[in-house]
Amino acid sequence: MKISEEKKNKISEQILMVLFEKSPQAIFTSHLAKEIIRDEEFIKDLLSDLKKKKLIVEIKKNSKGIDYLRRSRWKLSDAAYSAYKKLEESKRNFQNF
Repeated sequence: MKISEEKKNKISEQILMVLFEKSPQAIFTSHLAKEIIRDEEFIKDLLSDLKKKKLIVEIKKNSKGIDYLRRSRWKLSDAAYSAYKKLEESKRNFQNF
């Protein structure tokens, strides 16, 4: 089954929102898939696209600096985090009117 680009974009937005809500914590691919209720391989493809667009950063080492063999964690890039933070602040300001 083929998913339209519009739906892929909406799911990518959900991924970015989850990463923003959990920020600064980096999240494993499997946890993102559970949070959004989607297949892990599909989420991996979307994460790869978001990485190419420099919206997210892939972390391939654990807190001790040892490389993960088969896992990755993800977090928002600094630029994407700043953009989401501004968006959230503007939403709050608008609601206060």
